[in-house]
Amino acid sequence: MTAMDVDFFNAADFLVHRRVREGIGGKVALIGSRTRTYEQLSDDVARLAGGLRALGLQPGDRVAMVMSDDVELAATILAAFHAGLIAVPMSTMLTSGELGQIIQDSGARMVVATEEHVDTVLSGIESGGVVGHLVIAGDQVPPATVRADLRVHRWADLFGDPQTPAVTDDDSSALWLYTSGTTGKPKAAMHRHANIRHVYDTYGRRTLGVRREDRCLSVAKMFFAYGIGNSLFFPLAAGGTTILQPLRPTPDSMCERLTATAPSLFFAVPTFYSSLAQSALPDDAFESVRLCVSAGEVLPVAVHSQFKDRFGVDILDGIGSTEALHIFLSNRPDDIRPGTTGKPVFGYQIEVRNGEGSAVTPGVPGDLYVCGESIAAGYWQRPEANQAVFQGGWLRTGDTYVVDESGYYHCLGRSNDLLKAGGIWVSPTEVEGRLLAHPAVAEAAVVGAPGGDGIEKPVALVVRSPGHEVGAGELIDWCRADLAAFKAPRVVEFVTELPKTATGKLQRYRVREMLAEIMAPRVAQ
Repeated sequence: MTAMDVDFFNAADFLVHRRVREGIGGKVALIGSRTRTYEQLSDDVARLAGGLRALGLQPGDRVAMVMSDDVELAATILAAFHAGLIAVPMSTMLTSGELGQIIQDSGARMVVATEEHVDTVLSGIESGGVVGHLVIAGDQVPPATVRADLRVHRWADLFGDPQTPAVTDDDSSALWLYTSGTTGKPKAAMHRHANIRHVYDTYGRRTLGVRREDRCLSVAKMFFAYGIGNSLFFPLAAGGTTILQPLRPTPDSMCERLTATAPSLFFAVPTFYSSLAQSALPDDAFESVRLCVSAGEVLPVAVHSQFKDRFGVDILDGIGSTEALHIFLSNRPDDIRPGTTGKPVFGYQIEVRNGEGSAVTPGVPGDLYVCGESIAAGYWQRPEANQAVFQGGWLRTGDTYVVDESGYYHCLGRSNDLLKAGGIWVSPTEVEGRLLAHPAVAEAAVVGAPGGDGIEKPVALVVRSPGHEVGAGELIDWCRADLAAFKAPRVVEFVTELPKTATGKLQRYRVREMLAEIMAPRVAQ
C-alpha cells in the first residue's frame, strides 16, 4: 500500500500537508511565541518526523510530551502522526512522581520536554522505564543524567531529511491521552487517526461551524482532549489559524493574548469564565470573539449570564470526554438553552439508561451512554476498566443525566465519587491517601462542594489524630507538596468524626450533607 491508496489516511496530512496542495501554504497556521504558515509547518513536520525515525523509533512507538502550549508541541504532535508514531501529550501540572508513573505505564521510548519541565521529567524517568531519548525544546544546555543509557538531544537539532507520511489508515493508532476517567487511576485512552477527522466533522464543522477565517484561542491545554481539539484539530482541519498560549492562563494573560491576536473563537471551562466575569478586564475584551465554548464541567446559568452581560458573547455549553476525544452533547449557536448541556452532536447516539442497562423515558434520571466513531479503542493495559466503560460499542460516561420532554439534556452529577476541579478529574481517594499520610490526620474524606459561583471545588473533612494539632493551611500545603496543585483541597474543615456504615465504610453522601450543614451559616451571612 502507498500513500496514494484509497485506504490511506494520516492525521498530519489531513491537518497540514493538504493545505499546501490546495494552494494556501502561505496562510498563517500557528501563532505562538513565533508564527508558522502552513507551508512552514508542513516542512517542519516532515523534517522532524525524519529526525524521529532516524533515532530508531518505529511505527507504533510512543513519544511522550511534557511541553507548554507552543509551536514546538504542535509540531511534535503532528510529526508523531506523520511518522506513524503515537503522540502521548502529558499534563505539565503533575509532580515528578505522578509523571514518572504514567511515562512508565505508556512504555514511551522518547520524552520531549520544554526546558521549564526538564527537571520534573528527569526526576520522573531516571527511576526506570524504557525511555531511551530525552529531547529538550529550548536553549537549555542538556543536563547530565544518572542513566548512562539515556541520550539527550536538542529539539532544534532533530530536524532531518523530510520524510513522506507513514502509510497509516483510519484504524492506525495516533494519540494516547491519559485520564482518571471513571475509575480514578490514570490510564491511556487510545485514539485512531480517523477519530481526529471525526471530531472535526461532527463538532468542529457541523456544531461550531469553524471556518477558514477563524482564529481559535483555548484556555484548556493540548494535553487535554478538549484542548487539543480546540487548539490543533479544529482550526487546522478547517484551514484556519490557532493561537497558542504558552503561559499559565489567567484573566490578565488571556486578555493580553486576546488583544494581540483577535481570536474569533474562544474556549475555556466554567471556572475560568467565572473568573473572567469577576475580573477587572475591560468590557470590550472579547470584541473580536464571535462565540465562546465551555466544557469540562457544568456551566452554571449565573456564570453564563454574568459573562454574556459583561462581554456580550454567548457561550456554548457541552460535555465531552477523553474517551470520546471531544464534545458529543452540546448547545448550538442557534439553540442555546442555559442550564442544559443541549442535545446530541450530529454523528453521536446518546442514551440515558437505568441500572439494568435499559433506556429510560424523558424525565427519568439514569447513566449517560454515548456511541460514535471517535470513541477510543479502549484503555492501554486496563482490562477491568475496559469492561466497565466500553460496552458493546457504547461508552459509559459515568455521568448521571435526565433528558426533558423537549430533548434537552440536564446533568445531575457523577454516577461515582469522582469530582472535577477546574474541569479536571480528581480522585477523592488519592487526595485522602495523601492527607492520611500526615501524622496529625486520623481520618479524611474529600468531596466536591459548590463555591459562590456554583462551580464544584474539592473540600476535605478531617479528623485530627489524638494529641496532634494541625491547621488547614498546613494540610493544603502538604497535599500540594506531593500532588498536582489542582488536586489539593481548596478548603479543609475539621470534624470529630466521619459518617460510616456498620461495616466501617465511608458514607460519602452523608459527608456531603455534613459539609452542607457546616457551610450553610456562612452562606447565609
